[in-house]
Amino acid sequence: MYKYYEAGFKSQTLSLKDRFYNLSFGYIFCILLLAAIGIICLYSAANGHWMPWAWPQFVRFGIGFGLMLLLSLIDVKLYLKYAYLLYFAVLLLLIAVEVAGHVGMGAQRWIDLKIFKIQPSEIMKITMVLMLAKYFHSCTLNQIESTRGLVAPVLMALFPAALVILQPDLGTALMLMFTTITIFFVVGVQLWKFALLGGFALISAPIAWHFLHDYQKNRVLTFLNPERDPLGAGYHIIQSKIALGSGGVFGKGFLNGTQSHLNFLPEKHTDFIYTMLSEEFGMIGGIVVILLNLIIIVYGYLFASRVTSYFGKLVIIGLNTNYFLYVFINIAMVLGLLPVVGVPLPLISYGGTVMLSVMASFGIILCMDVNRNLNLGRSSFGDD
Repeated sequence: MYKYYEAGFKSQTLSLKDRFYNLSFGYIFCILLLAAIGIICLYSAANGHWMPWAWPQFVRFGIGFGLMLLLSLIDVKLYLKYAYLLYFAVLLLLIAVEVAGHVGMGAQRWIDLKIFKIQPSEIMKITMVLMLAKYFHSCTLNQIESTRGLVAPVLMALFPAALVILQPDLGTALMLMFTTITIFFVVGVQLWKFALLGGFALISAPIAWHFLHDYQKNRVLTFLNPERDPLGAGYHIIQSKIALGSGGVFGKGFLNGTQSHLNFLPEKHTDFIYTMLSEEFGMIGGIVVILLNLIIIVYGYLFASRVTSYFGKLVIIGLNTNYFLYVFINIAMVLGLLPVVGVPLPLISYGGTVMLSVMASFGIILCMDVNRNLNLGRSSFGDD
């Protein structure tokens, strides 16, 4: 179980210079390397041109890198202080999407700010982790083990997930819920409650099926049998498997992918970019990307293991788990191991809000690690 004690903030905090020198440059290097691979892939996706994807991605990553450094160097106590405020601000943005959101590709997920569009559901992945971390940071073990103590965080997680489902964006909603479940598990919620929730989900699955949109039902049915509609709903995954297999061990070479460059592979610059990468660089290239992501994920959990504040541990675990879900779902999706749900591969797939939200997550994780010895009021994990 977990050991808690009350304490105030340490009066002494790190200087800006000390924070910078305490950054994990190995972690940052892996992020830079993965982003470089993504830009190379987008250059290839455009048949050897910087536009329309590679150059904008480079600019977005540059902005995101600056945001990451900024968020890694600010006072860690600000995250704890303003966690609820940030959560409710993004919740209002999600409500605004339902009222007057921008519609694109049949979904209403964005707010058009004229200069650029933002997708609040991606930002919610960060602010919900901060909110849950602050809530459990201030809880006692008795509150966590009581059903009453879980009502508030459950509702604060379900409400944004429900708003995201209405957009509709089932993939993002599931990521929000899985991240929430992970944090609940880490803080010590009893296993029988998870079993009860799982049983309820199984019982309600036939009912939930009737509320799915037709395209969502087709995705599930196509996942079970892609050949049922090879020129329609099953086209994406069939072409993805062909491209993956044709790459072999070493690939067809940079700019030489036939399935992608002859436009057999749809969404080659977003959801299915891992397939294009594997076709051109083969199994070796695909494994390199997986290993880089694995290193970043392992780094994150190692950071969590050495942070002394309970708030910092939960923030790192939540954001790191969210990043793991991005990687796992996207790669499993293009391999045909999961239904196609439109989850991008971070730092590789083309996208604006996802790029910035992922880089912001890295910045917050780095900030928690930089201030790992700062006491924010709760102890590290221990025996009760």
